[in-house]
Amino acid sequence: MKNLNRNPLKKLEIILEGEHQEFATDLLDLAGVTGYTIVNNLSGKGRHGFHEGHLMFNEEAVLIMIIVAVPEELVDPILEGFAPFFNKHTGVVFISDIQVTRLVKFKN
Repeated sequence: MKNLNRNPLKKLEIILEGEHQEFATDLLDLAGVTGYTIVNNLSGKGRHGFHEGHLMFNEEAVLIMIIVAVPEELVDPILEGFAPFFNKHTGVVFISDIQVTRLVKFKN
C-alpha cells in the first residue's frame, strides 16, 4: 500500500431544519463544494430544549446535519451565504480543522 499523505481541510457541520435542506445543498453546490454527507433525524439539546429525532409527519419536520470538507478558502464564502439564512432560521455551523488522506476526492 502506498503511503497516504495527510492534507489539511476544514470540516463544516451544518445543522438546520430538514425543510431547508435544498437551500443548503444549493448554496454548497454554488460555492463549488464537490460533495457532502447528510445525516437525518438528529436528536439533541440546545437553547430551546430537547429536540427529538424521530419522524413525526415528514422528513422536513426534523433536524439534519450536512457534513462537508472544504479548503479553507471556501469557508468564508459559505458562511457569508448562510448568514442571512441564520438571521431568520434556527441552526448552527461547527467548523473544525481536519486532515484527509485522499485530497483528490475534495477537489473539482
